[in-house]
Amino acid sequence: MKHFDPPTTVEAVRSATAPGLCGDLDEDAADLASQAARCEGILAELPARADRDPAQQERAQLALDAARAARRHFLARHTEGVYDRLTQARSRYVRLPDLVFAAAETFPGLVPTRKQMAVEARCGQVDKDGREIDQGIFCGAVLRSARAGRHLIDAMLMPTPRALDLIDEFRAEGRSELDTLLLERRDQAAHVTFRNADCLNAEDDRLIADMETAVDLVLLDDQVRVGVLRGGEVDHPKYRGRRVFSAGINLKDLRNGAISFVDFLLGRELGYINKMHRGLLVDTHGAAWSDRTVQKPWIGAVDTFAIGGGMQLLLVMDRVIAEESAYISLPAAEEGIVPGLGNLRLTRYLGARLARQVILSGRRIAMTDPEARLVCDDIVPADGMDEAVGRAVRELAVPAVAANRRMLSLAEEPLDLFREYLAEFAVAQVARAYSDDVLAKVERRWQRSQARG
Repeated sequence: MKHFDPPTTVEAVRSATAPGLCGDLDEDAADLASQAARCEGILAELPARADRDPAQQERAQLALDAARAARRHFLARHTEGVYDRLTQARSRYVRLPDLVFAAAETFPGLVPTRKQMAVEARCGQVDKDGREIDQGIFCGAVLRSARAGRHLIDAMLMPTPRALDLIDEFRAEGRSELDTLLLERRDQAAHVTFRNADCLNAEDDRLIADMETAVDLVLLDDQVRVGVLRGGEVDHPKYRGRRVFSAGINLKDLRNGAISFVDFLLGRELGYINKMHRGLLVDTHGAAWSDRTVQKPWIGAVDTFAIGGGMQLLLVMDRVIAEESAYISLPAAEEGIVPGLGNLRLTRYLGARLARQVILSGRRIAMTDPEARLVCDDIVPADGMDEAVGRAVRELAVPAVAANRRMLSLAEEPLDLFREYLAEFAVAQVARAYSDDVLAKVERRWQRSQARG
């Protein structure tokens, strides 16, 4: 690659990233690499973000923006060529994290390298340069392409290597204890219990990875007909000894820069949640979706509350049972981020007006509200939860249920609707995660939690 000295002015950066593609993938990739290198040269001359003065930060941001403009321009022309190169013309199925880093190695400057991401990982969210935004640009472009996007969705619907390593043991013992959850087979059902007790069963990178493993195991085990998702007991002083379904995203981890875009913010939607909704892909050559996938009904049992990502999970459940004192909410306006696929799915349950009240205004729905029946099937006393779950398992274990829920999913959320939504979500969500208002909100929440001791 031809060496370029870093430009000395912002105008030079803008000039370096001006559109000038010839249409040949390799030539344009070399040009992108050179343009990105010029911008990296500027960043290399500056202190780390935490130590920059306002003028230095402005210069860094202009360089980052210029490089991102070049990446968007390149991907607008070459997304499918890039994807085909990375997957050997779609003959290989590459999971999202591996795809992103393969792109960094094969097309320098297109997405951050492992080394660059390792540097960012050592910083709090406010002190990062937002290199995940570049990952979002790439992922959004891939998903925007019908050909590449569908192939990536298939790749993410396949069993994870970790689940394949554990399935024989789970089939034999009917139990798998992971870091943040417990999976137990009882009769026809596999019960997944959140055990992130120190943070109200909030979702973090570990829980997302464990959940995908657990969902794979549920779908791979022929002895299981129904999956059950429920929160375990927590340690929080206000709720100690009580079951809590989920507090949503772990905002402390978001503040500390420990929430991954690829593995969490986008990976959960393409990974375990989509597997619950569409099934596990076990045959890439099958013509009918029913031949290609294993699908099973899911029950969500809500104790105390389901907030944010917890409520999002209920939107792919086939039966939702809640204790009568519980509540659900999607506090997107308060948190400042996009609530996953809540914006796509919630209107099917609540209608457009009420969905806007929940997402845009933070309206909380208590189980005593009439609207709760639009999301929850059964609302029972706390001491009636186990009986209600058992009854639901027996009803949903009927063989015809899996076939009918597959057809319902197809009618409600066609694959391309899902793909096109995620293409925009990939870009919007990662941008929100680095927005000034979000950074300020999570910092204020963290300060309040520290003050409470």
